[in-house]
Amino acid sequence: MDERKRAAAVIVRDGRVLMVHERSRRSGGGEWWTLPGGGVEPGETLEEALRREVFEETGLVVSTARHVLEMPYPSGMTSVFSVTVADGEPRLPHDDGTGPEPLGLDWLPAPELPIESHHGVPIPPMIVVLPA
Repeated sequence: MDERKRAAAVIVRDGRVLMVHERSRRSGGGEWWTLPGGGVEPGETLEEALRREVFEETGLVVSTARHVLEMPYPSGMTSVFSVTVADGEPRLPHDDGTGPEPLGLDWLPAPELPIESHHGVPIPPMIVVLPA
């Protein structure tokens, strides 16, 4: 398991959370929905990685980022941030042939959570694996 640090963004608009739809390039690999985010590169802070990953995966520019909690992820613990972004619509990134194949972006319904949970930030499951 890759134990490098990870950062993920919860971006909410009109009661919906932005999620990334991806597919594994490995034979027999599946598809999933996940929060925008990814690994921290050497020399990057968590927030720098968050800003870079959100832009790479969605084309959106992070305006503010507030750390909310740490969550387990298949490749290690992930720092989750509540994020606001500059105006604009998310766009699917160019597929450079590395990492998971980007399939889409969508605003999915935010989970129903009491307002006191996670400082009022609706945290969806980090990753939702789709049946093959």
